[in-house]
Amino acid sequence: MRSPHGRGPAMFRAERLPASAPPRTPPRWHRDHEDPTGVVAPGALAAVSALVAVWPYTSVIAPGAWSFTVLVVVLAVAGTGMLARWLLRRHGEVLRDLGAFAAQVLIAVAVLTQLIAGDTAVLGFIPTSTTAALLGTLAPAAWEAVVFGSAPLDPSPALAAAMGAGFAVVAILLDQLVAHRSAVLAVLLMGAVGAVPMIITLGDTNVVWFVLFGVVALLVFRFTARRHPEAPLRSSTSLALGVGAAALAATVAIAPVLPLSTSLAGSGVGVTVDASLRLGDDLRQPNPVEVLTVATEGETAPYLRLTTLSRFDGRVWHPDEGDLQSQQDGFGAPEWGEDIPTEEQNTSVRILRMSSSWLPVPYPATAVQGLSGSWRVSPDNRTLFSRSADAVGNDYTVTASRPIPTLEQIRAIDAAPPAADPDAEPVELPGIIAELAADVTAEEDTDYDRLVVLQNWFRAQFAYSLETPVEEGFDGTGAEAVARFLEERSGYCVHFAGAFALMAESLDMQVRIVVGYLPGSLTDEKRGSESVFSVTSDQLHSWPEVLFPGVGWVPFEPTASLGVPTAFRAAVAQGGGPGGPSTPAPTTAPQTEETSGPEIDRSDAGGDSASGEELRRLDPMPVLLTALGAVVILLIPALLRFVERSRRIARSRRGDPAAAWAELRDTLIDLRIPVSDADTPRVRAAGLVRDSGADPRALRRLTDAVEQANYARSGTVDDDLAEPLREVLIGLRRGVDGPTRFRAAVLPRSLYATRAAEPGVAV
Repeated sequence: MRSPHGRGPAMFRAERLPASAPPRTPPRWHRDHEDPTGVVAPGALAAVSALVAVWPYTSVIAPGAWSFTVLVVVLAVAGTGMLARWLLRRHGEVLRDLGAFAAQVLIAVAVLTQLIAGDTAVLGFIPTSTTAALLGTLAPAAWEAVVFGSAPLDPSPALAAAMGAGFAVVAILLDQLVAHRSAVLAVLLMGAVGAVPMIITLGDTNVVWFVLFGVVALLVFRFTARRHPEAPLRSSTSLALGVGAAALAATVAIAPVLPLSTSLAGSGVGVTVDASLRLGDDLRQPNPVEVLTVATEGETAPYLRLTTLSRFDGRVWHPDEGDLQSQQDGFGAPEWGEDIPTEEQNTSVRILRMSSSWLPVPYPATAVQGLSGSWRVSPDNRTLFSRSADAVGNDYTVTASRPIPTLEQIRAIDAAPPAADPDAEPVELPGIIAELAADVTAEEDTDYDRLVVLQNWFRAQFAYSLETPVEEGFDGTGAEAVARFLEERSGYCVHFAGAFALMAESLDMQVRIVVGYLPGSLTDEKRGSESVFSVTSDQLHSWPEVLFPGVGWVPFEPTASLGVPTAFRAAVAQGGGPGGPSTPAPTTAPQTEETSGPEIDRSDAGGDSASGEELRRLDPMPVLLTALGAVVILLIPALLRFVERSRRIARSRRGDPAAAWAELRDTLIDLRIPVSDADTPRVRAAGLVRDSGADPRALRRLTDAVEQANYARSGTVDDDLAEPLREVLIGLRRGVDGPTRFRAAVLPRSLYATRAAEPGVAV
């Protein structure tokens, strides 16, 4: 600021006041009252926060009526809050808040009623008993879609109702929290709701969403903080933007490499399994972890199934959604006849790190022990499902009766024809599927022999690979993906199972796909007389089954290099002697003598026997990067202060007393040395020499320069002020203890301490 006489920057104008002038009142650092929150700003911020929380859901639910419903509800809630607070602005705070809340609830109900069930409501907005009944039927439908569906979910009316109601609650809560300046709770709610889709799907980190979330969070904090009575009158916008940008940059750089999934040892859930065939990302995880253990008699363990998928729409296989019943009602009547030999086996399963609504069980299960009543039985596929419980932490024992038909028995039975679904639209499959199925099985006379030949053809002519599907541009079980797989002849279990199922169906056989786990690897541990097997996350598997009336669902293993293909022996081979057969009896479940897991070429695994243990080691790189990022974030204030100090010293070297005096002032604040804005340069210098041991000669040069800049006719200083400034700063640092110097360097108080602008030389 220039003086009226053109003598240069004005400095400490209090020194030039007449002696009779009243003393100048020091400027206040804080407000002495609480600023009003306003009407428009909190409503707008709450609406933006709610829409930010909605965004991640667009990746798991296909666009449709639900997104329009949520948008209208959020805007209606925000607008209602603004209007209600404006109308009640002259009333007490309690009445204003209660009125706004009640109005938002009423409007949200009216809007949802109009959008979801307007034809059942009075005037389209006032719900009736019919409206309530309709919404009561939509809620279970929405739950079923979420539990049994696979992303992206179809935008059904049930999902539109559920999402609209859910985000009406979120929008109202955010509006109330922002209006009451509860910034922390508002940001936590926005982040928690928005992160749900990424958490439940274990999808990739949405970096763009995290950046947007950070920006909105900073806006919410700034809005609420500026209206607090203790908030500073002035704050450095550039500093706030710099710290915020640095924090966001560090978050974006560190978040993608954080070890958030399964690489760390512990008891937390490491793998989430749904009812879809989207197993590629799970199988491609570089560090598999142990998800469950299996204890059973003998040297081999059974396959474990989670659920089955029978309906194919040309794009995906949909999970079976049969009736559920209590465990006391059993698993249903046996599918096999009395003439089919069976073998009973007890299997104990302990879930360590797998989250799912299904429990892995051997097939065909006939009884289960050790589970709570929240787990229900699906008799159609003999599986266990719960709408409220989670698989992790359960320890239970399943009894299974394994049918073992002879080769003659299975050959004498024709496979069941495909089940007719009058509501399903016909699916047109690529011609290569039926053509290859007919060509491969042309020389066989029975359905069983056709399936065995088809199984062996896959195992002999195809290669197992987790990378080929991704590199070649196909991944999944859709008709086009299967056709591409049959051309490339390389893929993983999903491709083998999907191709086998469609080819078997083209041969007029009823087929389904199973999602579950391979039996795992035998360990040295024992549970009583039972052997314990360890099942890891990369042993998630899928395989096809074909229905043979009188025998049941017969599984096959077409996946190359996994397990042992299904093959039944002739009755004469089962004679033996009193000691039983000389070789293992055949079974209707694929065996695992060949291998218990996929053969994956991983860069971090060697070819020796210890490679499995190497895969379970913690990759140190994410930990190092996380630690490095934390250090960088902690050093951001020190770096900002260093840059600011360097700039001021450079200006001081050119004879700028304003920069030198500003640096002296901020150093005093950093070192927690008392400083008053009312002090003249000479008074401040005398106090520093007396109390802090500052160099008097260096301080004299600085004060002379400041006074010359303010009072000399030229108003300019030609001396190099960097040298005396450094001498003063060094002396001040020597006058305080080590902890104070450390705090001043790492967390400089001058960056955030609330203070009024000091009159005098502009900084």
